[in-house]
Amino acid sequence: MSEAQLTDLASLLAGPVEPAARGLLGARLSAGGVTVRLTEVEAYAGSGGDPASHAHRGPTARNRIMFGPSGHAYLYFTYGMHWCMNVVTGPDGEASAVLLRAGEVVDGLAAARARRPAVRRDVDLARGPARLCSALGLDGAAYGAYLLDGGPVRLEPPAEPVDPAAVSAGPRVGVTGAHDVPWRFWLTGDPTVSAYRRHVPRRR
Repeated sequence: MSEAQLTDLASLLAGPVEPAARGLLGARLSAGGVTVRLTEVEAYAGSGGDPASHAHRGPTARNRIMFGPSGHAYLYFTYGMHWCMNVVTGPDGEASAVLLRAGEVVDGLAAARARRPAVRRDVDLARGPARLCSALGLDGAAYGAYLLDGGPVRLEPPAEPVDPAAVSAGPRVGVTGAHDVPWRFWLTGDPTVSAYRRHVPRRR
């Protein structure tokens, strides 16, 4: 990654969360000997009154990294079994982040398969936020990692610019608030994009 590319990526992440999310499509995330090309993301703007965001009620021990600076990894544990990863965006002090929902394994296929031996199709290796982290070998140890300094968890811009016409947008998946905010973005027709499931409250 050149200095100019690094500057452009840092500038993208330091800006508003919606364009940052769109700009991350096609970017490459590397960790644990595996590289994934991002094909689906979701934007969350906690400081902007987004009730679906982990930062909606202010900083906590879990979400503190979301309040900046941008370019760091926010990982959280869900359902007592899965890790999910976000890229922190926006100005320092204003919580926002982009959830990495799905990707295509473009390097380190053998390592990704070894981490997910039950998966039959390669397109399913990182198809979903928990699967993506599993394929990359990511867990809570990566919390707070800076992604633009060439470290063990590394984010790089797309090899080629993504045509805006090739990007679809729709409601976010499984959130309990702001269900229909169209802040999930994906590469149209890509087979690694996860299935949409609207959140359905449990009946008591």
